[in-house]
Amino acid sequence: MLESIQPVHPHDVVRGQYTGGTIDGEKVVGYRDEEGVSRRSTTETYAALRLHLESWRWSGVPFLLRTGKRLGKRDTRVVITFHDVPLHLFKTAGVHALHRNRLVVRIQPDEGIALSFVAKQPGPDVTAQSVDMNFNYGDSFKTSPPEAYERLLHDALNGDHTLFIREDEVEWGWRAVMPVIEAPPPITFYPAGSWGPEEAARIAHPAEWDDSVAAV
Repeated sequence: MLESIQPVHPHDVVRGQYTGGTIDGEKVVGYRDEEGVSRRSTTETYAALRLHLESWRWSGVPFLLRTGKRLGKRDTRVVITFHDVPLHLFKTAGVHALHRNRLVVRIQPDEGIALSFVAKQPGPDVTAQSVDMNFNYGDSFKTSPPEAYERLLHDALNGDHTLFIREDEVEWGWRAVMPVIEAPPPITFYPAGSWGPEEAARIAHPAEWDDSVAAV
C-alpha cells in the first residue's frame, strides 16, 4: 500500500498552526504563546493532505487525511464515502439526488463502526432518507479496546511485530512526503477549538469531506 503512494505535491497539503481560542468553555493560548515555543515558530500543529495511489484498485480514488492539535474535540476515525451511482432510478418519482453511502470506522474515543445509507421511507410515496446502522464496542462487549500505545507496548514486550511496519515501508512513507518537506507550503492559522484552517477545504470537494468528519 505505502509503495503505491504517489509523491505528494505541496499544493495538495495545508499546514496549520493554532492561535488562541476556546475549548470546552476555557480560554487557551496560541501555539506561539506556549511555554518554550518561539514567537516566530513555523512548526505545524495541523496538516491536511490529499493522496493518490498508483493502483488499478484505487485509481482515481482520493485519500484525504487531516490531523491536528487543539481542534474542536478528540476524534479519530476513518470515513469511506462510496461513489455516487451514474443512474438514479427514482428521478421519475421526484427523487433527483441521493446522499452518498458512507462507512465510518471510529477509532477513538467512541470505538465502533457506523454505516450510513439511503432507504425509502415506508408508505406509498417515494421519499428517500439517510439512515444509520451503528455498532459500538462499549455497548456490545461492555468494555473498551485497549489504548493504542497500551497494545503496542504489550506486543513489543511479547515480540509480536504484526502492528509494526517494516524498514522498507518507512522508506516508502518518507519518499511520499519528501516533496513537501523540501518545499513546504506556508503556515496558515486557525483558532483553537475549531476544525482547522479554512484553507483545508480547497483540497477536497464538499461531497468527499465536510465538517461532520473530524480527524482522519
